[in-house]
Amino acid sequence: MHVILLCATNRGLQFLGKLVSILPAGARLSIVSFREEPIEPPFLDAIKSAATAAGARFFETRNVAGPQMAAFWADERVDLMFAVSWRYLIPPGIYERPHFGTYVFHDSLLPAYRGFAPTVWAIANGEDHTGVTLFRIAAEVDAGDIVDQRRIAIGPDDTIAAVMSAVTETYLHLLEKNFTALASGTAKITPQNHTAASYTCKRLPADSALDWAAGSARLHNLIRATSRPYSGATTTLATRPLTVWAAERIAARNYVGRVPGRVTEVLPGKGAVVLTGDGALLVTRVQTEGGAEVCAADVLDSLSITLGR
Repeated sequence: MHVILLCATNRGLQFLGKLVSILPAGARLSIVSFREEPIEPPFLDAIKSAATAAGARFFETRNVAGPQMAAFWADERVDLMFAVSWRYLIPPGIYERPHFGTYVFHDSLLPAYRGFAPTVWAIANGEDHTGVTLFRIAAEVDAGDIVDQRRIAIGPDDTIAAVMSAVTETYLHLLEKNFTALASGTAKITPQNHTAASYTCKRLPADSALDWAAGSARLHNLIRATSRPYSGATTTLATRPLTVWAAERIAARNYVGRVPGRVTEVLPGKGAVVLTGDGALLVTRVQTEGGAEVCAADVLDSLSITLGR
Protein backbone atom coordinates (compact mmCIF):
# COMPACT_ATOMS: atom_id res chain seq x y z
CA MET A 1 0.00 0.00 0.00
CA HIS A 2 1.17 3.52 -0.85
CA VAL A 3 -0.38 6.42 1.06
CA ILE A 4 0.21 10.13 0.36
CA LEU A 5 -0.35 12.92 2.87
CA LEU A 6 -0.55 16.55 1.78
CA CYS A 7 -0.24 18.48 5.03
CA ALA A 8 0.75 21.70 6.77
CA THR A 9 0.69 23.38 10.19
CA ASN A 10 1.01 21.74 13.58
CA ARG A 11 -2.25 19.90 12.88
CA GLY A 12 -0.67 18.30 9.85
CA LEU A 13 2.31 17.28 11.96
CA GLN A 14 0.06 15.61 14.53
CA PHE A 15 -1.92 13.91 11.79
CA LEU A 16 1.31 12.57 10.30
CA GLY A 17 2.25 11.06 13.66
CA LYS A 18 -1.12 9.32 13.98
CA LEU A 19 -1.01 8.08 10.38
CA VAL A 20 2.44 6.55 10.88
CA SER A 21 1.21 4.76 13.99
CA ILE A 22 -1.68 3.04 12.22
CA LEU A 23 -0.17 2.21 8.82
CA PRO A 24 -0.04 -1.53 8.17
CA ALA A 25 3.33 -3.21 8.04
CA GLY A 26 5.04 -2.76 4.70
CA ALA A 27 2.99 0.28 3.69
CA ARG A 28 4.82 3.13 1.97
CA LEU A 29 4.23 6.77 2.81
CA SER A 30 4.92 9.97 0.86
CA ILE A 31 4.57 13.44 2.40
CA VAL A 32 4.07 16.79 0.67
CA SER A 33 4.27 20.10 2.50
CA PHE A 34 5.29 23.71 1.85
CA ARG A 35 7.21 26.55 3.48
CA GLU A 36 4.95 28.63 5.73
CA GLU A 37 4.58 32.40 5.40
CA PRO A 38 6.92 34.54 7.55
CA ILE A 39 4.05 35.60 9.85
CA GLU A 40 3.01 31.99 10.53
CA PRO A 41 4.39 29.59 13.16
CA PRO A 42 7.05 27.38 11.52
CA PHE A 43 5.97 23.85 10.70
CA LEU A 44 7.73 22.66 7.54
CA ASP A 45 11.00 21.60 9.13
CA ALA A 46 9.23 19.58 11.83
CA ILE A 47 7.05 17.84 9.24
CA LYS A 48 10.10 17.06 7.12
CA SER A 49 11.95 15.64 10.12
CA ALA A 50 8.96 13.49 11.10
CA ALA A 51 8.64 12.24 7.53
CA THR A 52 12.33 11.32 7.42
CA ALA A 53 12.10 9.53 10.76
CA ALA A 54 9.17 7.50 9.43
CA GLY A 55 11.10 6.53 6.30
CA ALA A 56 8.70 8.46 4.10
CA ARG A 57 9.50 10.19 0.84
CA PHE A 58 9.22 13.96 1.22
CA PHE A 59 8.41 16.76 -1.23
CA GLU A 60 8.37 20.50 -0.57
CA THR A 61 6.01 22.21 -2.99
CA ARG A 62 2.79 24.19 -3.19
CA ASN A 63 1.97 22.79 -6.62
CA VAL A 64 1.28 19.06 -6.54
CA ALA A 65 0.74 19.10 -10.30
CA GLY A 66 3.99 20.94 -11.02
CA PRO A 67 7.18 19.68 -12.67
CA GLN A 68 8.81 18.79 -9.33
CA MET A 69 6.36 15.92 -8.87
CA ALA A 70 5.68 14.96 -12.48
CA ALA A 71 7.99 11.92 -12.45
CA PHE A 72 6.55 10.81 -9.11
CA TRP A 73 2.98 10.75 -10.42
CA ALA A 74 4.08 9.03 -13.62
CA ASP A 75 5.96 6.23 -11.87
CA GLU A 76 4.10 5.64 -8.61
CA ARG A 77 0.92 3.73 -7.91
CA VAL A 78 -1.00 5.51 -5.18
CA ASP A 79 -3.66 3.76 -3.14
CA LEU A 80 -4.91 6.48 -0.78
CA MET A 81 -4.36 10.20 -0.29
CA PHE A 82 -5.25 12.60 2.53
CA ALA A 83 -5.17 16.40 2.61
CA VAL A 84 -4.87 18.08 6.01
CA SER A 85 -4.57 21.87 6.37
CA TRP A 86 -3.68 21.97 2.68
CA ARG A 87 -4.52 25.35 1.15
CA TYR A 88 -3.56 24.99 -2.52
CA LEU A 89 -5.35 23.60 -5.56
CA ILE A 90 -5.40 19.84 -6.05
CA PRO A 91 -6.53 19.35 -9.65
CA PRO A 92 -8.68 16.37 -10.70
CA GLY A 93 -5.74 14.88 -12.57
CA ILE A 94 -4.05 14.45 -9.17
CA TYR A 95 -6.86 13.70 -6.74
CA GLU A 96 -8.34 11.07 -9.05
CA ARG A 97 -5.09 9.06 -9.14
CA PRO A 98 -5.33 7.21 -5.79
CA HIS A 99 -6.98 3.82 -6.27
CA PHE A 100 -9.18 4.20 -3.18
CA GLY A 101 -9.63 7.95 -3.38
CA THR A 102 -8.49 11.26 -1.92
CA TYR A 103 -10.00 12.37 1.38
CA VAL A 104 -10.14 15.74 3.12
CA PHE A 105 -10.90 16.79 6.70
CA HIS A 106 -12.93 19.97 7.17
CA ASP A 107 -13.62 21.92 10.36
CA SER A 108 -17.40 21.92 10.27
CA LEU A 109 -20.43 19.68 10.03
CA LEU A 110 -20.76 19.85 6.27
CA PRO A 111 -22.68 21.02 4.34
CA ALA A 112 -22.65 23.90 6.85
CA TYR A 113 -19.69 26.30 6.84
CA ARG A 114 -18.09 25.30 3.58
CA GLY A 115 -15.08 27.44 2.74
CA PHE A 116 -12.43 29.41 4.59
CA ALA A 117 -11.64 29.52 8.33
CA PRO A 118 -14.85 27.77 9.42
CA THR A 119 -13.84 27.53 13.09
CA VAL A 120 -13.03 31.23 13.31
CA TRP A 121 -16.32 32.12 11.66
CA ALA A 122 -18.27 29.73 13.90
CA ILE A 123 -16.93 31.33 17.08
CA ALA A 124 -17.30 34.85 15.70
CA ASN A 125 -20.91 34.04 14.83
CA GLY A 126 -21.62 32.83 18.35
CA GLU A 127 -22.29 29.22 17.37
CA ASP A 128 -22.57 26.68 20.18
CA HIS A 129 -20.89 23.96 18.12
CA THR A 130 -18.65 23.19 15.20
CA GLY A 131 -17.45 19.80 14.04
CA VAL A 132 -15.19 17.78 11.79
CA THR A 133 -16.18 16.15 8.53
CA LEU A 134 -14.17 13.48 6.72
CA PHE A 135 -15.19 13.50 3.07
CA ARG A 136 -14.09 12.46 -0.38
CA ILE A 137 -12.69 15.33 -2.41
CA ALA A 138 -14.81 16.68 -5.28
CA ALA A 139 -14.55 19.35 -7.95
CA GLU A 140 -16.59 21.86 -5.92
CA VAL A 141 -14.97 23.00 -2.70
CA ASP A 142 -16.06 21.03 0.40
CA ALA A 143 -18.90 19.40 -1.55
CA GLY A 144 -17.74 15.78 -1.64
CA ASP A 145 -19.49 12.72 -0.25
CA ILE A 146 -19.21 12.31 3.52
CA VAL A 147 -17.49 9.36 5.20
CA ASP A 148 -17.86 10.44 8.84
CA GLN A 149 -18.62 13.45 11.05
CA ARG A 150 -18.40 14.41 14.69
CA ARG A 151 -19.94 17.41 16.49
CA ILE A 152 -17.76 19.55 18.80
CA ALA A 153 -19.31 21.82 21.41
CA ILE A 154 -18.22 25.47 21.69
CA GLY A 155 -18.66 27.01 25.13
CA PRO A 156 -19.65 30.68 25.46
CA ASP A 157 -16.14 31.62 26.62
CA ASP A 158 -14.07 29.14 24.60
CA THR A 159 -11.22 30.65 22.62
CA ILE A 160 -10.08 29.58 19.18
CA ALA A 161 -7.07 27.75 20.66
CA ALA A 162 -9.26 25.51 22.81
CA VAL A 163 -11.66 24.72 19.98
CA MET A 164 -8.83 24.06 17.51
CA SER A 165 -7.30 21.60 19.95
CA ALA A 166 -10.59 19.70 20.15
CA VAL A 167 -10.89 19.78 16.36
CA THR A 168 -7.40 18.36 15.91
CA GLU A 169 -8.08 15.53 18.35
CA THR A 170 -11.22 14.75 16.37
CA TYR A 171 -9.22 14.59 13.13
CA LEU A 172 -7.02 11.93 14.70
CA HIS A 173 -10.00 10.00 16.05
CA LEU A 174 -11.78 9.96 12.69
CA LEU A 175 -8.61 8.92 10.90
CA GLU A 176 -8.05 5.95 13.19
CA LYS A 177 -11.72 4.98 13.17
CA ASN A 178 -12.06 5.01 9.37
CA PHE A 179 -8.60 4.14 8.04
CA THR A 180 -9.16 0.42 7.50
CA ALA A 181 -12.35 0.98 5.53
CA LEU A 182 -10.76 3.76 3.47
CA ALA A 183 -7.66 1.68 2.73
CA SER A 184 -9.76 -1.26 1.56
CA GLY A 185 -12.28 0.74 -0.45
CA THR A 186 -15.16 -0.35 1.77
CA ALA A 187 -15.99 2.96 3.45
CA LYS A 188 -19.63 3.92 3.25
CA ILE A 189 -20.21 7.40 1.86
CA THR A 190 -23.22 9.70 2.04
CA PRO A 191 -23.87 12.50 -0.46
CA GLN A 192 -24.20 15.96 1.00
CA ASN A 193 -27.47 17.85 0.93
CA HIS A 194 -26.27 20.68 -1.28
CA THR A 195 -29.45 22.70 -0.78
CA ALA A 196 -28.53 23.05 2.91
CA ALA A 197 -25.02 24.33 2.25
CA SER A 198 -23.70 27.51 3.81
CA TYR A 199 -20.40 29.22 2.98
CA THR A 200 -17.68 31.32 4.58
CA CYS A 201 -15.47 33.79 2.77
CA LYS A 202 -11.73 34.24 3.16
CA ARG A 203 -10.87 36.33 6.19
CA LEU A 204 -8.80 39.48 5.76
CA PRO A 205 -7.00 41.47 8.49
CA ALA A 206 -9.73 44.12 8.42
CA ASP A 207 -12.29 41.48 9.42
CA SER A 208 -10.72 41.36 12.89
CA ALA A 209 -11.36 45.08 13.58
CA LEU A 210 -13.58 45.79 16.58
CA ASP A 211 -16.56 48.06 16.01
CA TRP A 212 -17.34 49.21 19.53
CA ALA A 213 -20.84 50.28 18.48
CA ALA A 214 -21.67 46.60 17.98
CA GLY A 215 -23.19 44.52 20.74
CA SER A 216 -21.11 43.08 23.57
CA ALA A 217 -21.76 39.49 22.50
CA ARG A 218 -20.58 40.13 18.96
CA LEU A 219 -17.41 41.87 20.16
CA HIS A 220 -16.62 39.18 22.71
CA ASN A 221 -17.09 36.48 20.08
CA LEU A 222 -14.73 38.23 17.67
CA ILE A 223 -12.04 38.63 20.34
CA ARG A 224 -12.08 34.96 21.31
CA ALA A 225 -12.32 33.85 17.66
CA THR A 226 -9.19 35.74 16.61
CA SER A 227 -6.98 35.26 19.67
CA ARG A 228 -3.82 33.16 19.54
CA PRO A 229 -2.71 31.36 17.47
CA TYR A 230 -4.27 34.02 15.23
CA SER A 231 -3.28 37.67 15.14
CA GLY A 232 -5.85 39.07 17.58
CA ALA A 233 -8.76 41.49 17.37
CA THR A 234 -7.77 45.04 16.52
CA THR A 235 -8.75 48.56 17.42
CA THR A 236 -7.01 51.89 17.78
CA LEU A 237 -5.81 53.87 20.78
CA ALA A 238 -5.35 57.54 19.91
CA THR A 239 -5.16 56.42 16.23
CA ARG A 240 -2.37 53.91 17.03
CA PRO A 241 -2.97 50.18 16.49
CA LEU A 242 -3.94 48.15 19.55
CA THR A 243 -4.48 44.39 19.67
CA VAL A 244 -7.10 43.05 22.08
CA TRP A 245 -6.19 39.50 23.07
CA ALA A 246 -8.82 38.78 25.71
CA ALA A 247 -11.98 40.18 27.25
CA GLU A 248 -14.67 39.04 29.66
CA ARG A 249 -18.42 39.45 29.59
CA ILE A 250 -19.71 41.52 32.50
CA ALA A 251 -22.98 42.91 33.79
CA ALA A 252 -22.96 46.54 32.64
CA ARG A 253 -24.40 49.66 34.17
CA ASN A 254 -27.25 51.34 32.32
CA TYR A 255 -25.51 54.18 30.51
CA VAL A 256 -27.87 56.69 28.93
CA GLY A 257 -24.88 58.85 28.03
CA ARG A 258 -23.12 56.12 26.05
CA VAL A 259 -19.98 56.47 23.97
CA PRO A 260 -19.00 53.09 22.49
CA GLY A 261 -15.30 52.43 22.99
CA ARG A 262 -15.05 54.71 26.05
CA VAL A 263 -13.17 53.41 29.09
CA THR A 264 -15.45 53.77 32.13
CA GLU A 265 -13.48 51.93 34.81
CA VAL A 266 -9.85 50.91 35.33
CA LEU A 267 -9.31 47.81 37.48
CA PRO A 268 -5.58 47.46 38.28
CA GLY A 269 -4.32 43.94 37.68
CA LYS A 270 -7.57 42.95 35.93
CA GLY A 271 -8.28 45.23 33.01
CA ALA A 272 -10.48 48.09 31.86
CA VAL A 273 -14.24 48.30 31.35
CA VAL A 274 -15.04 49.50 27.82
CA LEU A 275 -18.52 50.47 26.64
CA THR A 276 -20.08 48.70 23.67
CA GLY A 277 -23.21 49.42 21.67
CA ASP A 278 -25.45 47.68 24.20
CA GLY A 279 -23.35 47.14 27.33
CA ALA A 280 -19.69 46.76 28.22
CA LEU A 281 -16.76 44.35 28.20
CA LEU A 282 -13.93 43.94 30.66
CA VAL A 283 -10.92 44.07 28.34
CA THR A 284 -8.19 42.10 30.11
CA ARG A 285 -5.18 41.64 27.78
CA VAL A 286 -3.89 44.04 25.12
CA GLN A 287 -0.77 44.76 23.12
CA THR A 288 0.40 48.02 21.59
CA GLU A 289 2.21 48.01 18.27
CA GLY A 290 5.77 46.87 18.90
CA GLY A 291 5.06 46.23 22.58
CA ALA A 292 4.47 43.17 24.72
CA GLU A 293 1.12 41.73 25.75
CA VAL A 294 0.11 43.27 29.09
CA CYS A 295 -2.82 43.71 31.43
CA ALA A 296 -5.24 46.12 29.77
CA ALA A 297 -5.28 48.32 32.89
CA ASP A 298 -1.62 49.17 32.22
CA VAL A 299 -2.53 50.72 28.86
CA LEU A 300 -6.19 51.72 29.17
CA ASP A 301 -5.51 53.71 32.31
CA SER A 302 -7.72 56.79 31.83
CA LEU A 303 -11.43 57.49 31.64
CA SER A 304 -10.63 59.90 28.81
CA ILE A 305 -9.70 57.05 26.47
CA THR A 306 -12.05 56.12 23.64
CA LEU A 307 -10.99 53.13 21.61
CA GLY A 308 -11.56 53.07 17.88
CA ARG A 309 -11.24 56.78 17.17
